[in-house]
Amino acid sequence: MKKILCVVTSNNVKGATGIPTGFWLSELTHPLEKFTAAGIAFELASIKGGKPPIDGDSLDFNDAINKKFWGDADFQAKLAVTIKLDDVNPADFDAIFFAGGHGVMWDFADSAAIDKVTREIYEHGGIVAAVCHGPAALVNVKLSDGKYLVDGKNLTSFTNGEESAVQATDIVPFLLETELKNHGAIHHAAANWSNHVVEDGRLITGQNPASAASVGEAVVKSMRT
Repeated sequence: MKKILCVVTSNNVKGATGIPTGFWLSELTHPLEKFTAAGIAFELASIKGGKPPIDGDSLDFNDAINKKFWGDADFQAKLAVTIKLDDVNPADFDAIFFAGGHGVMWDFADSAAIDKVTREIYEHGGIVAAVCHGPAALVNVKLSDGKYLVDGKNLTSFTNGEESAVQATDIVPFLLETELKNHGAIHHAAANWSNHVVEDGRLITGQNPASAASVGEAVVKSMRT
């Protein structure tokens, strides 16, 4: 059975502002809906392990998929005790997926564990995927040849325009679109809040929460080929 590692933030506050944050629920549940429907097993991991923070603004249970997973005992059991990323064996997984939420902006980019696990999965033929702020995980990942993974790659992420629209430009520690470009990425931005996915070989990225299900679909398709 194919297996995917889904990674979320352990950070629960937006820097010095004191504003609570975490991962964005639908950016995890919507891809998981696609993975599980395709018979792909998953494990949940976070930077520190244990129960990760969820952005309260994302707890939308009018969203049928959120409601389904929130009531699922297996999902809740895994969410309560996410694996510490340092303890992951990359060889156990065929793909890695990074969910977003503003929390990731403070603990993904400089994570040595993300660097190691992502590089090993990618260099062993696995898929690397991320949505919204999730590509913060990819900003500093270097391959064995010393090049940034994103260098020369087509991708997308939460855009500078969207960051401005949610009035977070002066809150986040860096602008994700800009930092990806600084490390050689070819960034493709669609209109704010569009469902927008970019695939470049085994790198699959989505722009925002509206893109989460489509990222899941693209990952499933890629894992089947």
